Amino acid sequence: MSMVRTKNEEPLTTKPLIGGKDTLAAGLCMVLLLALLGAVGTGGRERAKRIVCMMNVRHLTGAWLNYANDNDDRLVNAQAGGDLPGQKAWVGRCWADPYNMPCPPAVRWPISQQIQSIKSGALWGHTGETRLYACPDGVFGEMVTSAIMDGVNGMPRAGTSTTWPNVGPDGSLLQVTKWTQIARPAVRLVFIDQGYATPSSFAVYWDSSSHGWWDGPPTRHNGGTVVSFADGHVTYHKWKGRVTVLYGNQYADYRGPGLRSGDVFGAWGPEEWEDLHFVHNGCWGQTHPSFPWQPGGSQPDGR
Repeated sequence: MSMVRTKNEEPLTTKPLIGGKDTLAAGLCMVLLLALLGAVGTGGRERAKRIVCMMNVRHLTGAWLNYANDNDDRLVNAQAGGDLPGQKAWVGRCWADPYNMPCPPAVRWPISQQIQSIKSGALWGHTGETRLYACPDGVFGEMVTSAIMDGVNGMPRAGTSTTWPNVGPDGSLLQVTKWTQIARPAVRLVFIDQGYATPSSFAVYWDSSSHGWWDGPPTRHNGGTVVSFADGHVTYHKWKGRVTVLYGNQYADYRGPGLRSGDVFGAWGPEEWEDLHFVHNGCWGQTHPSFPWQPGGSQPDGR
């Protein structure tokens, strides 16, 4: 088991083993934290919820790593509700019907069935607690608010790895099925706190004639979200672009139609492109050559 050090962090084992006692202790600490901060206003409550969300995502990521450790480095099937031959989905169905409309008219999936969907999922043996699957700031009535990214054994979609060779321009795999296939675990995204439940994995375009958001930017945490990486570390990521946050707030409770520069939300500046680049590069482990924005390079507005 190797060790990695990421910026401003203590060393982490690449495959941390998280036990039930650790989870219980962390949960009790978070309950106490919420109680202590409950009286300090909206800002304090949001920070407390964000900390709980980060702890939950950290435990989910530990379960994801433990699953690979126990299965010859094979990654769990990231397609929520989509069992495959020999690959049980990490979690079953928990989304509303339909999932791309507000409730009502959409109808929440019954809690009893959501619990069964969690317990029948492939990660349940490594988690053991239903509360780990949802953020306390997520949509009320949905017990799974995190999603796994397309690039780590998620759904191969048209416009992503199905229409492009699975080896990217830097020679590493775009969509991986084993942990050992990940070239740079510290930059490869695994979980994202989406804020609500959707089928399958978090969708991100790879090759596109007009780059944009397939699944939208989650903004429930004060204009940002919680994400984890394949080396096990978890962080809060705050979006920079005005349009990014505007769209995310508009569709905070259900999946929107997608976002592209110049649509009804307006043209993008460098900040919006940087936001999309974070998810694009994190999902696939590298950036497509046609992507309009590169770190330190030319920007879409010519700056």
